[in-house]
Amino acid sequence: MLHLTKVAFGATSLEHLAERLKQRAADGPVFLTTRYLPKRHEEIVGADGKGGSLYWIIKHTLVARSPILGFGEAEGGRVAIHIDPALVLTEGRPKRAHQGWRYLEAGDAPADLGGDVVVGDAMPAALIGKLAALGLI
Repeated sequence: MLHLTKVAFGATSLEHLAERLKQRAADGPVFLTTRYLPKRHEEIVGADGKGGSLYWIIKHTLVARSPILGFGEAEGGRVAIHIDPALVLTEGRPKRAHQGWRYLEAGDAPADLGGDVVVGDAMPAALIGKLAALGLI
């Protein structure tokens, strides 16, 4: 399985990102647009229907993911990456910011946080990044 990473541009926290996705879901399917279809899109969607996820970077830390539902067409000849608006919290993992999206191999993806964790219960992304860099989480 293959995943993508993307900076949550303009999101100051997990709560802010969750609220933005919730607002967009109220208007219909949630998708991001990109100029080109990823060359490895079939690996992301998966043949068994269990596809990859879009891992969100906030303040230089992978903090959550949104399952990728598929790819489609968007306005202006662009490509839509359809995602589930629900955020799945993950273990914080330092990740440098980048433009657009990047591939993330399944073996390199951070584990999901278990239990009944809600977005407001998570530590701030900056703190998660510092603790991860020190090897404490």
